[in-house]
Amino acid sequence: MRNFHKGARSLARELALQGIYAWLISGNIYKNVNDINNDIYDNIKSNLVDNDWFKILINGVLDNHDSLCERFTPYIDRSLDSISPVEYAILLIGTFELINHFEIPYKVIINEAVELAKSFGGTDGFKFINSVLDKLASDVRNN
Repeated sequence: MRNFHKGARSLARELALQGIYAWLISGNIYKNVNDINNDIYDNIKSNLVDNDWFKILINGVLDNHDSLCERFTPYIDRSLDSISPVEYAILLIGTFELINHFEIPYKVIINEAVELAKSFGGTDGFKFINSVLDKLASDVRNN
């Protein structure tokens, strides 16, 4: 029988999405993972979440925001300002994982990002996420 519960890393991605979203819409008032951890993760207090992966994602995105944007912007058909904060945060997470974590298959990264977009994004946001990350993966991963 298939387990329908989300994995620890999937839950970590959801929490990271919440933290990065808050960081984006707050004008970047959160300066580090500890600020976000205090507001997001500590409120969950779940042993089902991969806390280390959550921190890797938050630190990776906050520390590399500008370079991550530079990597995915060639594949978007609109300005960064016109992308919803949810989709923007998902693109940051997916781009970070594609570029820095070759141990994770690119299809897994894209699928996780699409699932985040389906759960938290706009109606067709998942199509946009899939398209951008698929093009980036082809470039980064030489697929």
